[in-house]
Amino acid sequence: MQHPSVMQAAVIAMPHEKWNERPLLVVVKKPGQDVTREALLAFYEGKTVKMYIPDDVVFVTEMPLGATGKVQKSTLREKFKDHPMPK
Repeated sequence: MQHPSVMQAAVIAMPHEKWNERPLLVVVKKPGQDVTREALLAFYEGKTVKMYIPDDVVFVTEMPLGATGKVQKSTLREKFKDHPMPK
């Protein structure tokens, strides 16, 4: 969430053929911002280990939040369970 165009973000584990699980980044952009998948993934380069950089990014208009304001990752996992991950 340090990227200047990101309002909210969450990372969820997605099934992967080779690695068992890989990260998928789910992002809500700040109003009026236009950031691409490629720009967000490039933002992580040099800031974290390459294997921790998400394999893909999906943009949503809002995050599912629980009563305490915490992101409901289980809802995100269900919503994106069929998302095709890059190989």
